[in-house]
Amino acid sequence: MKCYICERGCEIPAGGTGACGMYLNQEGEIIELFPNKYLITTPISIETMPVLHFYPGGKFLQISTAGCNLDCDGCISTVIVREMVPGSRALCELSPEQVVNEALRNDCLGIVFLMNDPLASFLSFVGVAKAAKKRGLLVGCSSNAYFTDASLDLIIKHLDFINIGFKGLSDQAYRKCGGHSAEPVLRNIKKLHDSGVHVEVSCIHVHNNREEILNLARKLAEISIDLPLQVMRFLPVEKAGPLLEPTIRESEQLCRSLSVHLSHVYLFNSPGTEYLNTFCPGCGDLIYKREFYGPMGARLKHPGQGLGLGESNRCPSCGQSLNFKGSQATVFYQEEDFQGGYPFTRALEMIEAVLIAMGISKKDKVALVWEDVICRSGLQKLHRDLQKPETYVSMIRYFGKLIQEEDRAEKLAVYMEEKINLIKAGLSAADHKPRVYYAMGKPNFCIKGGRLENQLVETAGGISVNKEISGSGRPGMEITYKQLESLNPEVIFISSFISSPVEDFYKECTEAGIDIEAIRKLRVYSYPAPCWDFGSPRWILGLMYMANVLHPKILHFNLIKEAQMFYREFYNISFDLSVLNRSFGKPSSKWGWN
Repeated sequence: MKCYICERGCEIPAGGTGACGMYLNQEGEIIELFPNKYLITTPISIETMPVLHFYPGGKFLQISTAGCNLDCDGCISTVIVREMVPGSRALCELSPEQVVNEALRNDCLGIVFLMNDPLASFLSFVGVAKAAKKRGLLVGCSSNAYFTDASLDLIIKHLDFINIGFKGLSDQAYRKCGGHSAEPVLRNIKKLHDSGVHVEVSCIHVHNNREEILNLARKLAEISIDLPLQVMRFLPVEKAGPLLEPTIRESEQLCRSLSVHLSHVYLFNSPGTEYLNTFCPGCGDLIYKREFYGPMGARLKHPGQGLGLGESNRCPSCGQSLNFKGSQATVFYQEEDFQGGYPFTRALEMIEAVLIAMGISKKDKVALVWEDVICRSGLQKLHRDLQKPETYVSMIRYFGKLIQEEDRAEKLAVYMEEKINLIKAGLSAADHKPRVYYAMGKPNFCIKGGRLENQLVETAGGISVNKEISGSGRPGMEITYKQLESLNPEVIFISSFISSPVEDFYKECTEAGIDIEAIRKLRVYSYPAPCWDFGSPRWILGLMYMANVLHPKILHFNLIKEAQMFYREFYNISFDLSVLNRSFGKPSSKWGWN
């Protein structure tokens, strides 16, 4: 029989499953193989989802399962949609009523399904949505919206808001993911909008799809110029090639062009950008200020930064009606570091990164550690252990013992300890410690002082000025240019995960008129390769690079030679910059599981 849940329309034989592996043809009826099994049930702020124009700052209960109806290259959720087994003991069984009770217990406005697609657990989601509406809760989701007419009719009456992730306007873009065309998504956007569901649309910006996104904006404008469009600057992970990634400045230029067609255009994965803020399309006044909050996420800044909106959802300055639904929260919810949204997937990938560097190439051993951490509620301990070189190395040994691979773990741990000790020994001759600022993306986004990057600064013989800045956020927060000038760092490092070319960084500083020693003396540095300062044991290579930069008269690591040795010894591959992307776990876009 033909599956009615998504537009792939799999022909499922009796007793068989479709392409997603989540549904079974049981005697002529489509049933869910893993009903009511949840990997995550946790409160989040709605901007983490991300949705920006619906109950700003509101607290919602995130639910996520495992699996997906599509299969996209470079998916940032690969660890849960392709690698986490839906039947894993890391998932807990909760009835719809139990999910609703959890939302009410946490004083949430509603429930939202995100990170993997609700079409992978559609019948469970419909059950939760029905139960939630009976108790007066709002219901939303992030989805590729590859609903059939039949499945959309089952959920639309229970849905209040949705973020629809566009794969592209071409048939080729959808065929690469397992679909056939964009037409079902365009059809569903209009149907959802016309039914009164609050719709926001997201799309990926890669180097070669500028015109496709402009055409998407024109098509959305035919439905409503007030539909918020979220541009997700592409971060190449998994099998995606590194050349697909545009710079932040390139994505901002695209957003300026898109704003000709739509009233509200936002830019994600670009720390420090102004394009996360809401400005009135009538008078240009700042309504809401937001900042980067991890991959695919945003955080609403506290009241006082922007005019805000009252119940009328009109601009306080000019009175123009704005496309917002619901009132702004009076108390803003703050998630823990790995709690909710896409940072959870980064946590799983950081575990994977350690194991792959130990030489593990079978997913079942990685799953054992994932289950151990999740079932022990160990995410916060994991986050703490990741932030210091010493505890990181201890964590390697713990994971090795857990999967009975102590020898592999010891080899990696000893290598890292030897390099750290070499640096410490060399620094005994240092007579000066440079003041170092750590930025992510743009100059005004400061990585939090407690993170690993700043511990590496100190291990490499610098003084971390980030530790002098108070504030909260993940992985950091915006600061003013005046604050940056008062810090007056001698050296600046740019994050190797969400980065910017050094020349763009200098342009930003020149345009802002920033006068600091690091800029005057041209001492701004990016890393030779991605993910050399966080998220993977490859930070040991970044530490050696940093030590060379900070103390060139004392420390002289041959980085190319060290990298070649590291990739050969721990990954059994060659060090090749052309295939290195921003994955924490996989060491290159060509690496694969056994």
